[in-house]
Parts: sequence; structure tokens; C-alpha cells
Amino acid sequence: MRFRLLLPTLLVVGSGCGPTPPPDVERELSAIPAQVDFNFDVKPILSDRCFKCHGPDANTRVEDIRLDTRAGIRSVRSRIAGRILHEDAEQRMPPPESNLTLSAREKAVLLRWVEQGAPFESHWAFEAPVRPPVPGSVSTHQAGFVPARPAPAPSAVDAFVAEGLNEADLDPAAPADPRTWLRRVTFTLTGLPPTPEEIAGFDQDRRPEARRAVVDRLLASQAYGERMAVEWLDLARYADSHGYQDDGWRNMWPWRDWVISAYNRNLPYDEFVRWQLAGDLLPSATREQILATGFNRNHLQSQEGGIVLEEYRVDYVADRTNTFGKAFLGITTECSRCHDHKYDPVSQEEYFGLFAFFNSTNEVGNIPYAGEASPTVLLVDSLSEARLGEIRAEIARLEVLTDPAHTDYDAEFEAWRVDNRSAPLEPAGLVAHFPLEGFNEVEEVLRLEDRAAPGKTAYFWGDRDKVPHGIPGVVDSALVLRGDGWLDTGNERFRFERSDPFTLDLWVRLERGDAVGPLFGKSGGLFNGNRGYLTVINEDRTLTAGLYHVLPNDAIEVRTRDTLRVGDWQRVTMTYDGSSRAEGIALYLDGEPLELETVVDNLKQSILYTVDPFSGDSTNWGDPGNLRIGFIETNQPMLEGAAVDEFRVYDRALSPAEISGRPPHIEDLRRYFVTTASPKYRDHFARLTALRAEENRILTRVPSVMVMGDAAEMRTTYLLGRGAYDQPLRPVEHATPEAILPFPEDAPRNRLGLADWLFDERNPLTARVAVNRLWQMVFGTGLVATPDNFGSQ
Repeated sequence: MRFRLLLPTLLVVGSGCGPTPPPDVERELSAIPAQVDFNFDVKPILSDRCFKCHGPDANTRVEDIRLDTRAGIRSVRSRIAGRILHEDAEQRMPPPESNLTLSAREKAVLLRWVEQGAPFESHWAFEAPVRPPVPGSVSTHQAGFVPARPAPAPSAVDAFVAEGLNEADLDPAAPADPRTWLRRVTFTLTGLPPTPEEIAGFDQDRRPEARRAVVDRLLASQAYGERMAVEWLDLARYADSHGYQDDGWRNMWPWRDWVISAYNRNLPYDEFVRWQLAGDLLPSATREQILATGFNRNHLQSQEGGIVLEEYRVDYVADRTNTFGKAFLGITTECSRCHDHKYDPVSQEEYFGLFAFFNSTNEVGNIPYAGEASPTVLLVDSLSEARLGEIRAEIARLEVLTDPAHTDYDAEFEAWRVDNRSAPLEPAGLVAHFPLEGFNEVEEVLRLEDRAAPGKTAYFWGDRDKVPHGIPGVVDSALVLRGDGWLDTGNERFRFERSDPFTLDLWVRLERGDAVGPLFGKSGGLFNGNRGYLTVINEDRTLTAGLYHVLPNDAIEVRTRDTLRVGDWQRVTMTYDGSSRAEGIALYLDGEPLELETVVDNLKQSILYTVDPFSGDSTNWGDPGNLRIGFIETNQPMLEGAAVDEFRVYDRALSPAEISGRPPHIEDLRRYFVTTASPKYRDHFARLTALRAEENRILTRVPSVMVMGDAAEMRTTYLLGRGAYDQPLRPVEHATPEAILPFPEDAPRNRLGLADWLFDERNPLTARVAVNRLWQMVFGTGLVATPDNFGSQ
């Protein structure tokens, strides 16, 4: 016996004088079958004890010896037995410093495997599924058992279970008595026990199809969708709050209700998943399909004002990537964020290839205290939808009537222009003028409680310099913003809504080239998605202007191509026409219109802090902010290195001729007359503004739910050193793990392409993972006991 067991070892060691297996290993060898299975007997040992140093991760691999590939095993199989049985602890594998050891049985399994020639098989979970023949039907009724009613014929699952029982030499349990069966099936399909009435009804139903009728009834119940949704919500990391810091409430219940509805409607699994991954990318996507993508937004989100936005945004994308891996592939992809996977064939580059599919969502790294983080979908009910249709039709009609070129104004204009031919147009609609030199007489620092003092309309916070502002014809002084102070108008008159036209006009001089920050605006700041309106000086000295419900998606925003000069006084003017369209914003420099590019054009809801229509309470947190110069809100930088003067606010969108101050052309005169003096226009525009305000009220009060929506330009994805947001190493392309299924060359590089890849009939994991979760739900333990890990571990 000793010679028979030792001979294979001597052969593989090659010298004929290899170490003799110790007695405990010999004893285990005698009990090991002549054939061992690589995937189920050998690979778990290699994965647990060897892959740390000889596995997929090249960064920790020793001597470039691999035990996770066919070629790697072939190259070292003659040395395996000698190293695991070596008497010298420093030569024996695993080495002492690994803190890993092999039991006698594990050594015996490896010796038997080597005896077989150390055959290799690819990981079973990554093998394409093959539909095997269904074993012959086997009755599971034990002798002498008489059922209370005829039982249905055994199914294919029954046949497979019976075959497994036969192989294990086990007898099947007796079929459950009717009441036990009813309790089990009711709990399984609804999560609830049967009612006394349901029990009594089942006791009295003697039909052969009685059990089928019960199952049909349970599947048709609302409770079925709720019970199934419990499992899915856990998988989707669902919560009604954001998780970080204040753990504020989030409005995701409509997505939860959609999941329940999808189960109750028996939506096919491929559609159920495809909509959640990429419903927004489907052709002519419905609101339901877009809502389904809330699945990807269930992760933790931070409301903290002091976070690094990109750091948290990257974490959100990583969460989606990790959830995709565990929920649909049963693979711990997160292990590859910082390095190649230690146990499974998923490299760090492949991780970030998968990451790329989720990396272009139009979002920032924090969630506002006012509203949901964009992008969102608005869930308008049918009555509101009907009213919105009426409103929008009337708005379209009135927008035609309020065009100054409309013929309705011909007669009025001809009568008016007889006495108004060539004089420069005086801007109309001025509601406030702040000649900033007046603040020289205000005390140097004002206390918070003084802001509402009678007779004061504006305050400057912080220390203040004064300089000659150099505006032609004016000799007073201006304010210099040094990054430690700002001007607050202290007046709620300037809290314009998105349906209100307005103009902001300010003289500014950049003292240096790196002056960056808010020029003027009323905003709740980053805490609240920049809710409000503002104009900002960018790092390249261009200007950005916008109106925001929640940035970056529920907003309109434009950016200039031209830049501000350094050292010169320049007049910056922002106008807005009340249309809620990006084309309704205009920017002027020294009276000349600037060329603009649209950044986002999707403003749907209020730019003011809103009130809950049911409770009357504010739905927002924090300071909505007054109209300010040089500052927006807490935890955001102030404008530094700029002088400002002569700030004016108008309650209408000034025309180009009013802003330029040049002698007007006839078209300028007509527009000026119509928008400032025509009674017809005044009536039409008042009606137009009222309808826009009504549309705004309806849309602002409907549920808003976080969903997916990609930015106009796809983000470049980088492989991140140690997975850190600030260590981009090199760009990576959209990709999936090759060992599972290569991503098709002709597939779209987006989430819809990823969903198609997931349901490719060659994908070995999708169906296995889904069925395994159902098995676990019914029986407590899945066919694979780790439902989110089908890998080597």
C-alpha cells in the first residue's frame, strides 16, 4: 500500500527520492477516490492556499508561477508534490510567512490530482451553459403514503432533485400534508401565512387542480409583487434615505412601487433588468423605462458641503459597477478596483472598462438638501398632464403674439415712433441701483442681526478696500473683492422665479488673471444644487450663466467663448426672458452680445425654495440666499481679485439696443416700444408669464425621482491607481471581463450595449445567478451558497 501511494509522488518529483507522505496524508489518500474533480475538489484548495502568490494578480505573483491557468500548472506540475511535502518549512508550500497551511486531506487531494496528470479545467461558472437532457421522471411518493388529493406529475426540477437524491443514496421526504403545503407555498409567494378563510377553502377544495389554483391565486395577488420586491430591494441596496451624515430622506418610493408592479405584471426578466440598467437609452424611452433606472441611483450619497465632489462621484460610479457585478454576474468585481483580482480572472483594467459604462451620468458628487440629485424624472399624473397640455398650447400661442415683430403692433408703433426716432433708448424696468461707493459710509463690519435694520437695503461683509473705478465720466470709488467679503443686497425683491424676466448689470475689473468665482447671483449654493440664478467667472476668464433647480441637469446654463480682460473696467450684463430655455439667456460685455454655447437646456422646476403643497412646510434646508455680488453660499469660495461698481437690477429682459446705448435702428425702436409701452403686449405677456408660472407650480409639486441620464459628452474613464479618484494612470475603453464573455466589437459602448451583453445567450452567468437567487429565496440556501460570488472563492 505504501509503495502504491508513494509511486506517483516519486514519478512527479522526478528523482526517485522525493519525500515520503507522512502517515496522516497516507491515511487520507486511501479514502480519496481514484479520480478527483478539478473544479470542485482541487481548485478550492489552490484558490484558498495558493492564489495569493500564484494567482491572477501580477502585482503579488511570486516568481511568475501561476496556478490559475492551464499553462501555468503544466509548467510546474512536476514540482507540486515535492513542495507541499517538503520537510524544510522554508521550502514547503505554502510558506510560513503566508500564515496558510494545507491539511492532510488537502495534501492528499492534490497528490491524487497530480497522479492524474494535474488536469486543468476552466472555472465552471464561466463555461457557457448547456441544456442537459431531463432525467427520467421519478416518483417521490414513499411506499404506503396516500395523498389527500391527486398530486401533479413531477416536474423537470423534481426529476433533477430525484436524480441527485439517488446519487447520494437518500430517500425523498414524504409529500407535505395539504395544510403544511398551503402554508409553505403562501409564505414562499407572498411572505405571509394563509388566512383562516384560505385554509378552510383549501380544505374543502377536492379538485385535482386545487394546488394549481392556489398558486395562480397567490401569483395574481398584490402581495406576490411585494414579497418578490423585498428580495430585489435588498439586492438593489434600496433605502429611503441617503445614508451619509444627516441621512436625509430620499424620494425613491416610486421606483420601489415600479418594482412591485413589474413583478405583479410578470415583466420578462430580460426587460426587467434591461430597463433598470439602461431604460433611458432605449429608443423613444417611456417614463416608466426611465423610472426603472433608479436602480442605479440607490447607492449612498452625501449631502455634506465640504466633500471633494469628484471623489464621491467616483465612489458612486464604483458602487454601480460593484452592484452590477454582484447582482447580475455573481462576481466580486470590487476586488479589482485597486489591483487585479486575487482569485478570479478580472483585471483592474477590466474593472475600469466595466466602470466606464456607468461613468457618464450627468451628476455631481453631492445630493442637495433642496430636491433630488439630478438627473431626475418627473412623475406627472394624468390630470396634471392634461392641464399641462392646455397650458403649453396656450404658451406657444402667446409666444407668437409677444414677438415684437407681430403685425398686431404695427399701428401702435407707427403712431409712437413719430416722436421717438433716434435718441438713445433709456433702459426701462430699473428696480434697484447700487452705486457701490455709498458703502464707504457704512460701518466696516456689520453683524448678522443688523441685516434687517430699518432703512438699510444692502450690506458688505468683511474688510473693504476702495479704489478709483475709472468708469468714464464717474469719479467715485469702487469695491475690491479680496476673497474675504461680499455684497449682500439684503432684499427679497430679487428672488426671481424661472417664469420671471430680469436683467443684472455690473461693472467689473479683474485685478489679476486668476480671479475666479461668482460675479453675481441669488443661489442656495452647492448645498442646494445652486438653486437660483447666477453668473460666474471661470478659471479661463470666460463667463457661465444659468438658472438652476438642481444642477447639473434640471437647469439651463450657457458659457461664453470670449474672455474678460485683466486690468480694464468692463460692463457685464445678463438678461433672461422668462422662457425656461437656454436661448432665453443672453450675456453682454461692454454692451456687445457675447457668443454663447449651451451647456444644459433642461429646466423643469422652480429655481426658488419651495413649499410642500400638503403640509405647507418648506421642503428645503439651509439659506436660500439673497442677491449677492462675489459670493453664493457657505462652503463655496468668494470672488477674489476683482473690483466691482454700479450694480443695477431690472425686472425685464433689456433689449440689445438698451444695453449698448447706441442710437437705435427701427427694429430696436419697435422692440423697445412693444415691450415697454404697448398695452396689447402688456396684457399678452402678463398672461404668458402667469401660464409659465402655473406650469412651474405643477411640475415643482410632482414627485421627482433620481434616475440615469448621460451627459452630452461621454466622460473619459481612466484606470485609477489604487482606485483613488485623484490618481488617473491611463485611459481605458468600455470593456467586460474576457474570461466571462468578451464585449462585442460592434456593440454600442453604453449601458444599453452592456445590457445586451448581459443577456447574450453565450453569457455563462446571467441565468445561473438569477436562478440561484430564486432557489435561495425558496429553500434558504442557493445551489451556490454565496449568491453574489460565483468565483473561485
